Amino acid sequence: MDTDLTTWSLEQTSPADLRPAAVPDGDIRIERAAVPSPEFSRFLYASVGGDIHWTDRLGLTYAQWREVLERPGVETWVAYDRGTPAGYVELDPQPEGAVEIVYFGLLPAFRGRRIGGHLLSVGVERAWDLAERWPDREPTKRVWLHTCSWDGPTAMDNYLRRGFRIFKTETEPKAQPATPGPWPGA
Repeated sequence: MDTDLTTWSLEQTSPADLRPAAVPDGDIRIERAAVPSPEFSRFLYASVGGDIHWTDRLGLTYAQWREVLERPGVETWVAYDRGTPAGYVELDPQPEGAVEIVYFGLLPAFRGRRIGGHLLSVGVERAWDLAERWPDREPTKRVWLHTCSWDGPTAMDNYLRRGFRIFKTETEPKAQPATPGPWPGA
């Protein structure tokens, strides 16, 4: 079924733009997955994006996942609730000091518990200090992301509350894909 898909591109141009969320109650920790793992990254991608139409990476081979994850500066930061993966943010360094938040979200069971604002805050902080961990990278000058009308209902509000500003809006008719999972085909 064709429907209008609106995509918004948002950015921060200074670390001072970030308005961090409060740290949620409970045993929530955020760690970098420092060893590139196609299996773990595909699990996060399918589990977080399965009900919000993330399909672009589902057809990647193991080798293609490795290629993406092993690029210098690509980082995956994972939120854990009492040891269980709750969500993630993937950073992708780009030319001219830009860092894109390529993927961000929570597994459905962890949404609505204030984890997302905290995870996004930490992810943005790590985007701003990426060059400290990757000495061959130039310092970050801009952190950006995109979201769309198919994303979760609180995504845009979270981005705006963290200090992102919209710099581009595009709308196009697009066939909405079936939600892949995380169960069928996960």
